[in-house]
Amino acid sequence: MRQFDPSSLYRSTVGFDRLFSMLDQISGVDGGNAYPPYNIERTGENHYRISVAVAGFSENDLAIEVREQTLSIRGDKTGSEAKARAEGNREVLHQGIAARAFERRFQLADHVQVESATLEHGLLHVDLVREVPEAKKPRLIPIGATGSATVIEGKAKAA
Repeated sequence: MRQFDPSSLYRSTVGFDRLFSMLDQISGVDGGNAYPPYNIERTGENHYRISVAVAGFSENDLAIEVREQTLSIRGDKTGSEAKARAEGNREVLHQGIAARAFERRFQLADHVQVESATLEHGLLHVDLVREVPEAKKPRLIPIGATGSATVIEGKAKAA
């Protein structure tokens, strides 16, 4: 399959840099890191959920940050693993569960806010809501006459 290169569009557009960066990320230009796996679901008309598989990570090992329309989810077990090994004198003979540090980034659309985050059964759920301000919502514009208002004359009834 032929690859699409959006770099030619950068030269002929203004203000769409973020859109093309998102297209680059979708097409795998960012390296194709697939760890940890995740799902993005629509749970309502304006509600979304990102679920990230973080088996073995505790709440203290995870950090969620929103900055400039980018949601970052980071995980790092190095501190808690070293502490557990020191306390219990454990030695890992086989490590099949990935415990490496990660950072996963998601571009958020305009007016999307993080509502909550929960950790259950090895999945980190981040709930999002899109709240469009009243000023940005579509509205109907009444059509008026371009000239002066029409006056209808009539005779008043005598009482």
